[in-house]
Amino acid sequence: MNDKTGPPERHAGAGLAQHVWLWPFEATRVVLDTYWQWYADRAQMPEDEAPLPWTTPNRVTLQLPSMRLLDFSRSAEGQPLLVCAPYALHRALIADFAPGHSLVEMLRNAGVARLYLTDWRSATSEMRYFSIDTYLADLNVAVDEIGPPVDLAGLCQGGWLSLLYAARFPRKVRRLVLAGSPIDISVPSQIAKMVVSLPQPGFEALVRQGDGIVSGTNMLQVWSMPLTLNDIEAALQRDLTGSEADETLRDRFERWNRETLDLPGTYYLEVTDWIFRQNRIAHGDFVALGRPVDLAGMKAPVFLLAADDDIVVPRDQALATARLLGTPPAWQQRAIEPCGHLGLFMGCKALNNSWRRIARWLQADIGDASETPRMSA
Repeated sequence: MNDKTGPPERHAGAGLAQHVWLWPFEATRVVLDTYWQWYADRAQMPEDEAPLPWTTPNRVTLQLPSMRLLDFSRSAEGQPLLVCAPYALHRALIADFAPGHSLVEMLRNAGVARLYLTDWRSATSEMRYFSIDTYLADLNVAVDEIGPPVDLAGLCQGGWLSLLYAARFPRKVRRLVLAGSPIDISVPSQIAKMVVSLPQPGFEALVRQGDGIVSGTNMLQVWSMPLTLNDIEAALQRDLTGSEADETLRDRFERWNRETLDLPGTYYLEVTDWIFRQNRIAHGDFVALGRPVDLAGMKAPVFLLAADDDIVVPRDQALATARLLGTPPAWQQRAIEPCGHLGLFMGCKALNNSWRRIARWLQADIGDASETPRMSA
């Protein structure tokens, strides 16, 4: 059994796991030093290891170049919620990981009857020129398929994509949830500092070596240190005591960690440069599908969720988005969970606490924006 002294997600291995999850940025630093070695020695998922199944029953309602739109709805009636998964290292299964650790399961049980999820595709050579605009355009098609206005919940990098969408198409988004989402990169974080300190040619070299694709498998292989039990317990917010059920859950987590996604080179370079180097969203310089994005004009009700022990998107960075928006204070809510980054989306305590509160907020009549401000922690 591993030593569990100290806050769980301050553990050194936990820090590593957090960085791996937001892989495009931390991995680039390593690639600059191990440029030829890791690329010549690609890791492969075992051929007999099938992708993990979903936890909650669903159906594919739409097939798009960048994603499959999954429908987890219990009813054809009610206000729809679209969960925008992060398009980073791992599959959208992060939102439906396992019983008791599934955001989708919790939202359904909390009364969200119409529920959808973006299941982003791993990039192929045909997708190497896909850009942020490509993903915004496909997200727009998905919203039109569901039927606007929708509620939109963005997880981590799915958060900045959701915010861009809501600002670009304000009439199509009723309420917006941003969970552990990096928006204003001027608020200090380890990831933002590292990206700014690295030369853009390093990122471009990574894309060239992959023939326009950034390999998630290679990026995971760069980090040879395996996940520890502490890492997994911290992410799931539960003790894994060694029972058969616990071993099954641990194995599922380790398999999920191995199931990586590749990214289109164009998209990767835009994210690293426009979002994390130039901070275009916060500065008001981002052009989405031909129009400048004006966050001050975005007035939809917003719920901001942050983690108190998050080294990927620190609490202050996640909550700083509030000051950029035109949303009246009465329509802003926030919550802070005592966990790390992955715990926000997979942790049983965070799901049963803040996410249950978010489900109530999505279903509540929040009244007129001229009411007494309701910003609360």
